[in-house]
Amino acid sequence: MRRSLLPFLLCTGLASAEVTNIGSRRELFVDKLLIDQMQGTTLRLHHPEEAGVAVKFDQPWEGRFSAYITVIHNDEAQKFQMYYRGNAGFKDGTSGEVTCYAESADGKTWVKPKLGLHEINGSKDNNVMLANLAPYTHNFAPFIDRRPGVPKEQRYKALAGLGGKSGGLSAFVSADGLHWQKMQEAAVITKGAFDSQNVSFWSEVEQCYVAYFRVFTAGVIDEKTWKPKGVRWVSRATSKDFLTWTDAVQMTSDQPLADHIYVSQTNPYFNAPHLYISTAARFMPGKDVLDEQAKKYLVEDTKAYPALIKDCSEAVLMTSRAGSTAYNRSFMDGFVRPGLHFRNWTSRSNYPACGVVQTGKSEMSLYVERHYGQSTALLQRCTLRLDGFASLHADYAGGEMTTKPFIFAGKALHLNLSTGAAGSVAVEIQDADHKPLPGFALEDCKPISYDDIDRVIAWKAGSDVSALAGKPIRLRWVLKDADVYSFRFE
Repeated sequence: MRRSLLPFLLCTGLASAEVTNIGSRRELFVDKLLIDQMQGTTLRLHHPEEAGVAVKFDQPWEGRFSAYITVIHNDEAQKFQMYYRGNAGFKDGTSGEVTCYAESADGKTWVKPKLGLHEINGSKDNNVMLANLAPYTHNFAPFIDRRPGVPKEQRYKALAGLGGKSGGLSAFVSADGLHWQKMQEAAVITKGAFDSQNVSFWSEVEQCYVAYFRVFTAGVIDEKTWKPKGVRWVSRATSKDFLTWTDAVQMTSDQPLADHIYVSQTNPYFNAPHLYISTAARFMPGKDVLDEQAKKYLVEDTKAYPALIKDCSEAVLMTSRAGSTAYNRSFMDGFVRPGLHFRNWTSRSNYPACGVVQTGKSEMSLYVERHYGQSTALLQRCTLRLDGFASLHADYAGGEMTTKPFIFAGKALHLNLSTGAAGSVAVEIQDADHKPLPGFALEDCKPISYDDIDRVIAWKAGSDVSALAGKPIRLRWVLKDADVYSFRFE
């Protein structure tokens, strides 16, 4: 808290209350951190729309068990990069698994370059990036290290490996994202259930590396079945150098830990890096939903993968804040549902790739595995509007929301919003005691009826709010047939 604000806070009785300093950062309506009162408004989850096939896993070295995909936007090279496991039917963690590579100029149309790095089936004309490197090819998950001053030979980093006798997760580095080497021989994280995608990144907000990986909530073994107890869940660790990591801390949640989260895919959101978005896979073991006709169509695939028809899964949305060891689960509904095609109501289908990327001025894309374990296995692109994971929503009858007190920095209030033709969004700025500030009352506001990812709201005297910067305020939102996805002072 700024020292110059202390007398003001004492006078208003807010010295002991929590006043969030949002500065000029963008805030999305994915949690209730800033929400105080709601009347006639809700937080609404938005579902990605299918946008076609990104990649078919149709090469002999890829196959029906291709999985654990990572998508990166390389802004310097102006291209998108994709990494994924190729597995046509080999046992997990064995030498038959490879790591494959694809790239795209726009995140929509992908190509598999002939890298010439590894001979597969007598030829190097393939997109195999890593081979004969078990168990690391099982779940190799890279990222671009944007830490200031990072050596160019370590510009790309990755964690990969399995638990048990394999030792845990090892650290890899690369200058170009294609040629990799271990940072050290010994594993860097050893406690966890690592047999899925283990993600990591440099956090510009926390100023450290952060890793998220799978564990079981109970953390013990059932002595009768020799299987872990509890549900699949997520732990987190941090590091200053990518080699020495803190002890893992199991993430908490504002909802009971009752469902299996198989991969968390937790990453900073590119448009608001203090907010970590998790497009996680919810696994439903033992939930067999297919009818007999669908099972007949899948009989050949079931021979290759007997568990295919025994489970189902989908993507869910969780969020966290930089530095937090808690997930917010405001939305327990499915984020990306299996959908109409029966081939997606199968075991481990619909697992999301790690990485939400911007693919247009007002569009972002995420990628979801479909038809897992089947001869038709593919990766589908899905789209959302920019910042459009969720929104503050009111229907035609209208509603309001008032924030908790916060401090901002900036001159104007920018909104990402959408209204119906009969709808509108208006904002009143209040002091910390809910009193409208002169010139910024509701009757002074010029309501917005429009659809825009960046629209400045104004009052009778204009849009300049710089006189209020650094002082605790509240925003009273008044909506009718409208959605507000995000806001920031800029």
